[in-house]
Amino acid sequence: MKKLVIRINNADNVLVALQDLPQGTEIVYEGIAYLTVDEIPAKHKFFMQDMKTGDEVIMYGVLVGKIQFEVKAGMRMSVENTKHAAEPFAYRNVDFKWEAPNVSQYADRKFYGYHRKNGAVGTANYWLFIPTVFCENRNLDIIKESLYSELGYAVDAQYKSYTHKLVQAYESGESIDNISFEPKVNKANRTFKNVDGIKFLTHNGGCGGTRQDSNTLSRLLAAYANHPNVAGVTVLSLGCQHLQVDDFKRDLLALDPNFDKPLLIFEQQKTQSEEHLIQNAIKSTFEGLMLINKQERTEAPLSKLCVGVKCGGSDGFSGISANPAVGYCADLLVALGAKVLSAEFPELCGVEQEMIDRSVDQPTAEKFIRLMTEYDDLAHKVGSGFYMNPSPGNIKDGLITDAIKSAGAARKAGSSPVVDVLDYTEPATKPGLSLVCTPGNDVEATTGKAAAGATLILFTTGLGTPTGNPVCPTIKVATNSILAKRMSDIIDIDTGAVINGEKTINEMGEDILEYCIKVASGEEIPKAVQLNQDDFIPWKRGVSL
Repeated sequence: MKKLVIRINNADNVLVALQDLPQGTEIVYEGIAYLTVDEIPAKHKFFMQDMKTGDEVIMYGVLVGKIQFEVKAGMRMSVENTKHAAEPFAYRNVDFKWEAPNVSQYADRKFYGYHRKNGAVGTANYWLFIPTVFCENRNLDIIKESLYSELGYAVDAQYKSYTHKLVQAYESGESIDNISFEPKVNKANRTFKNVDGIKFLTHNGGCGGTRQDSNTLSRLLAAYANHPNVAGVTVLSLGCQHLQVDDFKRDLLALDPNFDKPLLIFEQQKTQSEEHLIQNAIKSTFEGLMLINKQERTEAPLSKLCVGVKCGGSDGFSGISANPAVGYCADLLVALGAKVLSAEFPELCGVEQEMIDRSVDQPTAEKFIRLMTEYDDLAHKVGSGFYMNPSPGNIKDGLITDAIKSAGAARKAGSSPVVDVLDYTEPATKPGLSLVCTPGNDVEATTGKAAAGATLILFTTGLGTPTGNPVCPTIKVATNSILAKRMSDIIDIDTGAVINGEKTINEMGEDILEYCIKVASGEEIPKAVQLNQDDFIPWKRGVSL
């Protein structure tokens, strides 16, 4: 029989509904009977005891809110009766002990990736186009359309065919209502079999903003050029913008003084015409593609993986199924000597003390405290704050306060020690779990994680989101089977078996690691990659939650 409710931590004073509970339902949990005062939709919570104004609401074993007016046992938690609250945090020199999971079954496991001369190993082999300024976005669009169609990377054949039929009907005077849409499978008939994709980083920066914005963007673009999944780069520059080519090259060499990938640079104001610029860029890039197509996958230890963990479109099941399953996968990776990157600082609000206590030393903890405090202070200066992070969709599906959302979100980072804290665009250099300072915004966060060096991203979602990344294969992990079936075109892994009691967290985490190994080896292609879902939003270090 399926469970009706779950208590996540023994210290909690709320229960989570695992399925819809009508008003007046009697629930017996651990020998105690509860009567639902309200209708409790699946993913929502109800109180285990009568509570009065100011009482603390505990979930995941931590403070997540305070009662605003008297509530009865069995009442549904809501934004009216519960407001965000979180414990203060500080460094306290805790002797943190971590028991690593048994990874003996993976001792001889390998993945097949692309070895770079700097020692990094990519899970894909991409050519990357970078504009130093938004003025070049249009030229990149032209190049993209030309290369994608001719080289076999386009995924829009079915839509072009449908549009063509509509045009034919219109021109012949027929009704377009009778035109049928015929879905087609995009077959990879690529000219360059060992080039997994040609990627384009269009953006709205590089000039017109603050110099700080341009400097940050330069470091971000340099990090992408130096990414293990990138084999060659074409840069388009206007010429007069804030972000000069020399700035970009300086930041690139700061990351890798021995950078030796093909790097093609074209400056429009030094070119006789736009047509000439695009023609030369296409020809030179084609020659570069011929070169990197000679590279092949070879075996590498799992310790060479760098996996980002992210959640977006979260729901009330995120912290119960997908996030802890991804967290166990993260622990396995750390035990194997790999790197794991967790970001979204606004979604660590309420679990700061846990992250501080897990930090390997005081400087690491204090850097985390400084970045969290500065970020939240900046948000408060403009009338916001981390507590305002949950979206209407989050709230509708049971994430009533930011502390609830954060406590569940933090579970995707597993339980291992925090070995490093990285500011935005800083590279991950240490094996183990690192915290990366980014917003919670899906694309700003994945953009930042890829810049830190993630070669795969595990992205959990309960509501469904198509988010991907240009250079980092993004694996979508559904919190529930209903979503996985409804949006099967964007979901890769279904953790609904955890909710249904068919699999344990550890079993699901092992399944996720197996899928990661296949993706890293090119044996499985995540849906976001198949769809060319290449989302890229630089963070301007302003207030974004």
